[in-house]
Amino acid sequence: MEIVGSVLLDRPYKDAPVSPLFFDGRREDLAFEKPHGRSADRRQHVRLWLVLSNGAEAAPVWLGSATFDSGVTLSRDTGQVTHKIAPNVDEERDRLISDLNQAQTVTRIYQARGIGPTLNGRNGEGDPYYSDGEIWLARLVRRGEKSDKIAGIQPAPALIQIKDAVFSWRASAD
Repeated sequence: MEIVGSVLLDRPYKDAPVSPLFFDGRREDLAFEKPHGRSADRRQHVRLWLVLSNGAEAAPVWLGSATFDSGVTLSRDTGQVTHKIAPNVDEERDRLISDLNQAQTVTRIYQARGIGPTLNGRNGEGDPYYSDGEIWLARLVRRGEKSDKIAGIQPAPALIQIKDAVFSWRASAD
């Protein structure tokens, strides 16, 4: 009821719940949300899973997911109030990487080959989404220290750049 009141009356809901998201059968270890406007109908979400406590560089490795709630609807499965996500999931990923970089909390940013593009995906609620399917990696500063400069983004391999250009053209045509 509180989220309905927040949306209908355009008022803040500081403790709005974040729905769980699962990776490899496990709920996220950390979840953050940032309101976009006053009410709880539009907000940014970041969910993180600790996948390695000690990676190749003797530092933890985290996997993240970033989405933008673009509105509310009723769940087709439960009838409860739930959010619709914005279909361009890459836009929120790119925003997160950019925000981390602008805050000088990363030392290196690069792209790795992912699963490839999805033009007509559907999430669990049936909402459409699309993605270039690539993975962005950001090496974070240690222990919350601040980097002395904004990190440069390493260019993606040539084939990924070509694929991204075709994908961007195709996605904008829809």
